[in-house]
Amino acid sequence: MSATKTIKWGILGLGKIAHKFALDLKTVSGCELHAVASRNQEKADEFAQIFQATIAYDSYEKLAKDPEIDAIYIATPHSLHKELSILCLQHKKAVLCEKAFAMNYNEVSEMIQVAKENDTLLMEALWTRFLPHYQFVIDVVNSEKYGKIQKLEADFGFYAPYDLLNRVFRKELGGGSLLDIGIYPIFAALSTLGIPEKIEAEATFFENGVDSSCSMVFQYANAKAYLKSTLLENTPITAKFHFETAVLIINRPFHGPSNVTILQNYVEETIDFDYTIHGYNYEIEHFNQLLNSNKKESNLMTFEFSKTLMKTLDTVRNCIGLKY
Repeated sequence: MSATKTIKWGILGLGKIAHKFALDLKTVSGCELHAVASRNQEKADEFAQIFQATIAYDSYEKLAKDPEIDAIYIATPHSLHKELSILCLQHKKAVLCEKAFAMNYNEVSEMIQVAKENDTLLMEALWTRFLPHYQFVIDVVNSEKYGKIQKLEADFGFYAPYDLLNRVFRKELGGGSLLDIGIYPIFAALSTLGIPEKIEAEATFFENGVDSSCSMVFQYANAKAYLKSTLLENTPITAKFHFETAVLIINRPFHGPSNVTILQNYVEETIDFDYTIHGYNYEIEHFNQLLNSNKKESNLMTFEFSKTLMKTLDTVRNCIGLKY
């Protein structure tokens, strides 16, 4: 694909996150929203009208088969990620699939295998990895500017009234706190401390068997990560890194556009990153660059990292006895 060609995007699944993605897509040069798809034609038409998409489909397969489409963003519930990613990849469409990448490690492995067989770009849309404030934190960790991390505390929680019409509570869709929001504290630990030597976890459950909260401790040789996700209460949604000579806090919401506070020698400094939009533009720009460079895998969100992330989620699920 030449660098001058306009990348034509499609969106599968038209919920809240797809609205934010589409809004940010409009701010990225060199690409456009060509088509959207829902199983409901009226919903697809409405979304297409709001975001000026050329075509609105009433089936995911029709969009996957559209010869004009270069890249597809999948924003359906987790339970459809594998099936739809494979459908798109088999039609040679580059796929940016929302987190959690799939329901388990085996599904993620299958998606990656199909991407390789079809020589087509696939990436997990874990937007945090591409946000400037998180890139800054990764650089601080790698440089050991403040020494090594000794402790990490990261949480993500909000109160949501129990409602089986809400996908977050539906077990068959991969509902519960862990896959939906627990993935972010786990991501924070894996991306800064690596794979833990030991994982401890405990959870509470709603009456239908999905986890209402999950508390985890990741043990490393010289550090510990205390992680939490919950649908029972509002939590700070911060990530606090205790280094040898400083404390670095990603302020609320740590997983989205935010700022960073550094505490060192009784001096506090807050660094802003001038966010003006939702923040999905950064992963879109990265994905477009990969596509224009004919890359089949991201150097930032690698296949290996996505597999490690899902394997870790599987381990936590085993610890708490959560089965889908």
